[in-house]
Amino acid sequence: MSAARLILEQLELGPMMNFVYIVGCEQTRQAAAIDPAWDVKTILATARRLDLHLHHILLTHAHPDHINGLEELLDATDATVYVNAEELDYMREMAPRYQVPIGFLDRRAQNFRAVVDNDEILIGEIPVRVLHTPGHTPGSQCFLAGKNLFAGDTLFIDACGRVDLPGSDPAKMWWSLNRRLRALDDDLVLYPGHSYGGRSSTLGDQKRTNPYMQFESADQFARAMGMGM
Repeated sequence: MSAARLILEQLELGPMMNFVYIVGCEQTRQAAAIDPAWDVKTILATARRLDLHLHHILLTHAHPDHINGLEELLDATDATVYVNAEELDYMREMAPRYQVPIGFLDRRAQNFRAVVDNDEILIGEIPVRVLHTPGHTPGSQCFLAGKNLFAGDTLFIDACGRVDLPGSDPAKMWWSLNRRLRALDDDLVLYPGHSYGGRSSTLGDQKRTNPYMQFESADQFARAMGMGM
């Protein structure tokens, strides 16, 4: 039996140059939206154009610029939302600080699934592996679908996510970049959460050129980030 073919669409939306991704299964036409934000009408229209049905929503983390379309997309699709178990509490804790309405979390509790490191999510016949990569937030995670790595705000092209925000941890970010992601195959295609340095890269290129993947210790990393440990 041949492997299911993956459909991938990258959308740059909103004033913060966010990337929203639609990942679909060609055989079943089931699909997921990764980090739905800013323009839900465009997300839904893109799925319709591709003849895909959004049954899943994958969250790399819960900062407002990555989830401000979540409630609207849930209302439109009744999809299942996959969020790291450590991020659910963070969402509730940070909501007042970021002035994010989260009443829908209780109203839509049945739609949420807490995932942990190395869990597998099936999008139709496409397996997606969960990689817990804390640092930017406690429950930041990447998604690995075939040779495609959706890294959220953990890893950008020649940069990484901030570690000076509430819930950030430079030591954990160092581990995520220089141990967890560095151990993955060089031929993976990196799809970041923002268009800060381009639309995509390979993980091998990032291992060679990204300065934040070159540190031998968490202390060195923290000092370089201006946050001595």
